[in-house]
Amino acid sequence: MLITDKVNLYLVSVKPQDNRQRSGRVESFGARLKREREQRGVTLDDIALSTKIGKRFLTALEEEHFEQLPGGIFSKGFVRAYACHLGIDEEQAIADYLSATAPSSPSELPQSDLPIEMAEQLEDREPVRAVRVPWALFAALLLVAALGFALWGFHSRETRKQDHAVAHIQPAADPRVAPTHTNGQSQAADATPGSFTVAIKAREDSWISITADGKQLSEQLLVAPAERSIEARDEIVIKAGSIGALDFSFNGKQLPAQGDYEEVKTLTFDANGLHPPTPKPSSPTAQSLPPGA
Repeated sequence: MLITDKVNLYLVSVKPQDNRQRSGRVESFGARLKREREQRGVTLDDIALSTKIGKRFLTALEEEHFEQLPGGIFSKGFVRAYACHLGIDEEQAIADYLSATAPSSPSELPQSDLPIEMAEQLEDREPVRAVRVPWALFAALLLVAALGFALWGFHSRETRKQDHAVAHIQPAADPRVAPTHTNGQSQAADATPGSFTVAIKAREDSWISITADGKQLSEQLLVAPAERSIEARDEIVIKAGSIGALDFSFNGKQLPAQGDYEEVKTLTFDANGLHPPTPKPSSPTAQSLPPGA
């Protein structure tokens, strides 16, 4: 009777979890986004127009083709903008995205035959030990989840503080990249001796990440016609979610277009300019010039 009671106790403790697994699959990250969008009667074109995020990236989020996303802060920014447009919890959406993109855990053992196997093992094992194993595992998983949630919450708070600081700093940078600089010399003269300056002007909205001399300066959506000016001594790295939407200048000298719209690209500048430099377009020959040119 003692062994039978222990088996029944184990079945009672396992049954609720087994029922939840049998009742249907847990809704995936992409399926939840799509359901929330369709319930509100919103199309992907609506979100793309509002957030300036390419429709192909939004589709990749819903279909969970995460390998098609630019990754890092851009992907989290896409999730945040998507959730904001729908009016759902942004932090929860990012947490669900991180969970969906985390490395897969080892496959769980089949549950259907577990109670029978455990009942057979209880004949030869001490019943108390068999009952304690699932609870010990469950407690360990809860501890890991709590630690992960705490670390994620700390990182989110730090990111929001950084974004808030950038939002207050940005207006002071605008006068340094005013479009009145035409010859490049006046803007270069404003820079600290021994440093160089890169200016960005948004013709269309684009996500950008800026690092100067190894320090992360900003991760934000640059909304047209906003301008940014960055000064450094050694290196400036700019990653853009839509490189074709941005104009760049180096020490006041305008640079040619760096790519197409919705093209994710990283540019690296040093004291000598863009590295590697963008090839200059070939100039027209004398025969192709109009008369009198």
